[in-house]
Amino acid sequence: MNSPFNMPDEYVQGFFKAGQSLLQAVTPVAGSTGSAEKSVSSAPGEPLAELQLNYFQQQLALWARMVSGPGGSEPVVAPERGDRRFNAPDWRDNPSYSLLKQSYLLNSRLFTDVVEAADLDDATKHKLRFYTRQFVDAMSPANFAATNPDVLKAAFESKGESVKAGFENLLADMRKGGLTITDESAFEVGKNVAVSEGAVVFENDMFQLLQYAPLTDQVASRPLLIVPPCINKFYILDLQPENSFVRFAAEQGQTVFLVSWRNPDASCAHVTWDDYLAQGAMKAIEVALAISGADKLNAVGWCVGGTILSSALAVMRAQGDESVASMTLLTTMLDFREPGDLGVFIDEQGIAKREQTIGQGGIYPGSELGFVFQTLRANDLIWPNVINNYLKGKSPEAFDLLYWNADATNLPGPMYAWYLRNMYFENNLRVPGKLTMCDTPVDLGNIDMPSFVLATQEDHIVPWRSAYQTTQLVGGKSQFVLGASGHIAGVINPASKNKRSYWTGGKQGDDAQAWLTSATETPGSWWNHWIKWLSPKGGKAVAARRKLGSKKYPIIEPAPGRYVKVRASQPD
Repeated sequence: MNSPFNMPDEYVQGFFKAGQSLLQAVTPVAGSTGSAEKSVSSAPGEPLAELQLNYFQQQLALWARMVSGPGGSEPVVAPERGDRRFNAPDWRDNPSYSLLKQSYLLNSRLFTDVVEAADLDDATKHKLRFYTRQFVDAMSPANFAATNPDVLKAAFESKGESVKAGFENLLADMRKGGLTITDESAFEVGKNVAVSEGAVVFENDMFQLLQYAPLTDQVASRPLLIVPPCINKFYILDLQPENSFVRFAAEQGQTVFLVSWRNPDASCAHVTWDDYLAQGAMKAIEVALAISGADKLNAVGWCVGGTILSSALAVMRAQGDESVASMTLLTTMLDFREPGDLGVFIDEQGIAKREQTIGQGGIYPGSELGFVFQTLRANDLIWPNVINNYLKGKSPEAFDLLYWNADATNLPGPMYAWYLRNMYFENNLRVPGKLTMCDTPVDLGNIDMPSFVLATQEDHIVPWRSAYQTTQLVGGKSQFVLGASGHIAGVINPASKNKRSYWTGGKQGDDAQAWLTSATETPGSWWNHWIKWLSPKGGKAVAARRKLGSKKYPIIEPAPGRYVKVRASQPD
């Protein structure tokens, strides 16, 4: 049974299993031969006794400094760079809170050091490392009312009103079934997010196809089709005019089509991965070409949207269809050997359970998947909101990116279970002919058009080295670009703001790190580099057509359409 906050069973079970293993490792019982104790104490070069001795020495140093008074001495241990949990002055200036903070940091370091010292296989250590971090983050004294000076100060100054408001916020979130991370009332899709002018020109049970109005007098004769991930809403690509990737492409003379996936409900309980290809990406390509009258189009896929697009193109190429001129993949995995922290949730037992429960029909709730993504950045997305909303009784601020993040999307059970097994668990897509999709054996090497592969350096969902492996799988000439920042901020990096940087020009081979060593860093947004790569593939310049759609595919409704406005509901 899931918690009131929609924690997936895999997370809850994994948390407690890891906790038991770590407890055995940190507090071995005399004479015990438990595997966790044995693996840690026998680790070469870093035995448990050495870790314990170092820990006690630091604790003694901490208490000695506390007894002798502050005296301007440096702390025994300090938070890592970027850790904002202890920014309040009391954590530094008040001896009691300083002791509490430093004791917590020392304990945290001991836990993580024990994990690193354990003689375990890579997969087991990865899981233990992840759940240990979850436990350590959860136990921060900043997360508890009695040990957070800011919380106590707020309660005192408000005469208890902050406590009352926090409890009301907690009850509201329990009724909703999820943590509120932004002021959702501040935004409305189609009103102040997803506002680029356009229209829905096609729809089926899988998606609506949006066509956007041109922003230049002339456009490339070949249109641009964007396939976003089906696990989130498309408007991350069109949040506000100043950071809209859709608008940027239109301003560069592209005729932009975009897939807006349906938010699955009970009627979609039997939708498969093949449906996302045949009735999704492949159908969108067909319609966009029919409306534009072009010989070919250029396609962009992001995250799982990129996996769907790549799979569809492999099928199309095998069938002799050459209607796509180029492929751009944004933070996409085709080789799942190193899936990052998401891999801790994937094992045979968990996948078999999903196959038995929803694999033959059902819905995987988007709220559970959303929680999983939040755990990957718990100190950014979970605990600051717990402190702010529940302990301080404040209301979350309005932030368009977090509004999108909270707009959950369900997944059809058969599609989700198949995706987990064949991509994340068995990594079958990278093997030529291993998978059959739409009755066609799939070989990524058949994707012989030019490809632009973007990864981001701090991506916690698609590790950049995994994304790099795409260059070794697809046919045709590929260009790899590494952007600064993470999965979202690294992609949505508007050219007009000239922030961050990106790397290009490395020597492409089997070794991703060797590529980076030989690459060149350029300040600014990768968007400018991408549009220079794309433009020659767009065909000749033609007069922009102001009328959207066509006789066969007339306008159905204005953008952003109905599908994107459907909020995820809990399945029965």
